[in-house]
Amino acid sequence: MKSTRILAIDPGSRITGFGIIDVINGKSSYVASGCIRLPGGELSVRLKNIFNSVCSLLEEHKPNEFAIEEVFLAKNANSALKLGQARGAAIVAASLQELFVHEYAARRVKQSVVGNGNADKSQVQAMVQLLLSLPSPPQADAADALAIALCHANTRTSGGMEFGVGKRAGRTSKRWSELDIRKSV
Repeated sequence: MKSTRILAIDPGSRITGFGIIDVINGKSSYVASGCIRLPGGELSVRLKNIFNSVCSLLEEHKPNEFAIEEVFLAKNANSALKLGQARGAAIVAASLQELFVHEYAARRVKQSVVGNGNADKSQVQAMVQLLLSLPSPPQADAADALAIALCHANTRTSGGMEFGVGKRAGRTSKRWSELDIRKSV
């Protein structure tokens, strides 16, 4: 019986969602989810909170795989920059634990879980609740993170990882590890 534990992160500079699922013989089951609520004030303090919180989740739940949402183009460049920094804090935490980082576009996550790349948050919440047999819909950011985990579980193959279609299909840039950091230094 092959078991994999996936930690997925829906990054944000104010609220970062997390979701943890186990995949056993191709069946996904809920482990935990929630939100890392970040204090107002300096971005550096919020980034430190994301990093420390993700490190705590990694320590407590010991996932085998890590998935995170890709940066999307926001209308506000400052917001996109902060989102990228929040992602970076989570990616570094995972990389320091020797985990590859698998990235998914929001549209792909929604397509994988809901069947519609333009699904709204309530549709994602409802499908996550249904797919993981939860008694009620999870909070929106936690549901997004669980959807990322489910997308990753659905994308995995028995022979390794399959990164799907699109402009980055087959490129190794979808995965980050501590080795990537060492190579660039």
